Amino acid sequence: MTAPYVLDDFYVNSKLPTVEQLNKSFQDNYWVEGALKSTLEQQGSGAIYQMLVQQCPHLFSGATVFVSKADIDKQIALIQTINKIIELPSYQDAVLAYAPDVARYHPKAKGVFLGYDFHLGSSGSKLIEINTNAGGALLNTLLAQASATKTDALPNQALQQIIFEMFKQEWQAERGLQSLQTIAIVDENPSQQYLLPEFMLFVELFKRQGLQAIICDPAQLVFKQNALWYEQTRIDLVYNRHTDFGFETPALQALASAYLAGAVVVTPHPYAHALYADKRNLVILSDQFALEGLGVDTASCAILQEGIATTHHVKASDAGALWGGRKHLFFKPAKGFGSKAAYRGDKLTQRVFAEILQGTYVAQKYAPPGLRQLEIQGQLQELKWDLRHYAYQQQIQLLVARLYQGQTTNFRTVGGGFARVAVIAEQI
Repeated sequence: MTAPYVLDDFYVNSKLPTVEQLNKSFQDNYWVEGALKSTLEQQGSGAIYQMLVQQCPHLFSGATVFVSKADIDKQIALIQTINKIIELPSYQDAVLAYAPDVARYHPKAKGVFLGYDFHLGSSGSKLIEINTNAGGALLNTLLAQASATKTDALPNQALQQIIFEMFKQEWQAERGLQSLQTIAIVDENPSQQYLLPEFMLFVELFKRQGLQAIICDPAQLVFKQNALWYEQTRIDLVYNRHTDFGFETPALQALASAYLAGAVVVTPHPYAHALYADKRNLVILSDQFALEGLGVDTASCAILQEGIATTHHVKASDAGALWGGRKHLFFKPAKGFGSKAAYRGDKLTQRVFAEILQGTYVAQKYAPPGLRQLEIQGQLQELKWDLRHYAYQQQIQLLVARLYQGQTTNFRTVGGGFARVAVIAEQI
């Protein structure tokens, strides 16, 4: 696995501050609006710039988040270990046992945009979840360009080419040398999605590569003549941004039928979600006895236990213990994503707790996020942050932070949003 590309590099010697001191006192909260506008206008995307400014004013932060190289190295080692475990037939059997039926279909495509999300607070670096349709990567290539310096490893255009090549690899894994012509970016009611500007950027990226690209709701797709169609257009590949990860709702039945028939390439797909992103998988990956039962070696068990926030199944029989220890727990739906229906235990009401007990939830030991102090609108404010590795096929493509206030990331915080990361090789 390669080292991650970061948006900037700061080289710190023994006379300069630590990571913690930099996150507390370093003030660089500039707004990247001008550079963002220039970047989008250069690639003919001025209308998307207007949409970003008007509809998503807190999508990008002008701040830098500082992280130690030692923490990044631990995270990469953890990601490598997780990928090794996921290749084990014993692990696959265990997680597919509770996956939806469609997830048992094993395509050759691997699934684009894995996202590994970490908190780096007082308890150290902890993986809190893995996502299989992690949004924001293409948007962050714009942030890379808007905040570029001479030390940046890759220009925006090179990052975008890496992203396109990933989709090309997905297609070739399933279809070999056949020509890829049409891509559908699929999500529920896409015109109302917060990250619609990114969908539009993907359309432009694919069009620059000579492809026809559309954005649609899955209900607009039809499976007929052993092909998937959007109106009169036959779809070759679906970039799936929908959060019905098991294709269980009626609107996704045409897509599910085409996928299971091998009539369309879908990425990311239910199989990838079942292996990586179902929250119940973290119960296995953070449990030494479960791992040993799967045949995982001692060294790997130690890396997983140290690096993953301990996670347990929520059972009605454990209600008393869960309620008593709720202040140290975070409750998440097994098939959930982001902050939807997720609850920090110390904010929990008995009514919501009763609903959790009736659902399919996990309880994760609360791992505090990192803290970044910034001067915003003339006042010092403390923002929380998490770290995301975007990955594909054992390669880290991009490393970004997300700044926010409140319970979880929300892209509604003044001064918050996606932020560049500076990896510090501390010599303290």
